[in-house]
Amino acid sequence: MNFTKTTEQDSKYNHLEKMSINELLININTEDKTVPKAVEKVIPNIEKLVQEIVVKLKTGGRLFYIGAGTSGRLGVVDASECPPTFGVSYDLVIGLIAGGETAIRKAVEFAEDSTTQGWKDLQKYQISNKDVVIGIAASGTTPYVIAALKKCNENNISTGCITCNAESPLALTAKFPVVAIVGPEFVTGSSRMKAGTAQKLILNMISTATMIQLGKIKGNKMVDMQLSNDKLVDRGVKMVMGELGINERLAKELLLKYGNVRNAINNYPLEKNKPSLFSAFKHLAIALPLLFIAPIVITIGFKALKKDGNFMLLIIGLLLGIIAIMITAFGLIKVSRSLFDKDSHDKN
Repeated sequence: MNFTKTTEQDSKYNHLEKMSINELLININTEDKTVPKAVEKVIPNIEKLVQEIVVKLKTGGRLFYIGAGTSGRLGVVDASECPPTFGVSYDLVIGLIAGGETAIRKAVEFAEDSTTQGWKDLQKYQISNKDVVIGIAASGTTPYVIAALKKCNENNISTGCITCNAESPLALTAKFPVVAIVGPEFVTGSSRMKAGTAQKLILNMISTATMIQLGKIKGNKMVDMQLSNDKLVDRGVKMVMGELGINERLAKELLLKYGNVRNAINNYPLEKNKPSLFSAFKHLAIALPLLFIAPIVITIGFKALKKDGNFMLLIIGLLLGIIAIMITAFGLIKVSRSLFDKDSHDKN
């Protein structure tokens, strides 16, 4: 198939080795400024892909990124950032790279040329039609990626792609193609530059929009983030303080006890009202035996009244019943107020 690989066309710049450091940086930056515009043009395509991902993930599916070289590494990075950022499991978003783990740090020769390994790598995860697979390749010609997506299509698995060449084999294979045309690179053919930047921006958009749709953000805060270091603990404490209006000590206490911001916020009313709840349950603990005893005493009282006209036991039984009902009602009201009455939640 003949198509134009714009990512490998000759750079607009020449004699790079003669440029000063300042000239190099300014020219690279000038080229980088064009990338967001290229991404903006394909937002409708990104939207369709995200809609498909959200549907699949809401019904128990997973998201896979598959790529080679820089493209594969970008997918692995985005997948690996989802658990700490959004608190999801590590098997929800999975990044696969041609050549395996070794290829993340060191190029594995000819790994991207295999037309069978991509599908084998996916099969290790028991890939199914509940999942979504996104192929990432700047050129759109990587055999490892294209072949894997073709097998996905054959098995009715949703496929998308992120590439930077129009009408590429990859773009024609994916059901939901995203093609951001960034043009020639500053260094001819070095798709780790503008193409890589475009891919990273698109991956950010896909994973972030998806996680927001799945309810992993509250307001604009990462309320499900993992507390994996002191910086994130401190950030979480500030979120809890801001949301609940409580002091730092109590916010940190809640955060460390419940593991993330969302759980700390949701459990605050219960924590704050533990004394009231304890008091309420004490009343209920007193009332329950009385509720069982009162009917027994009333029954005996009726028998005594019929037998010899003695009504004292009946009165005692009725009084016990009234007292039990009053104590129960009082306890239930306290429980209700402790759990549901916002005005009772002292936030100072």
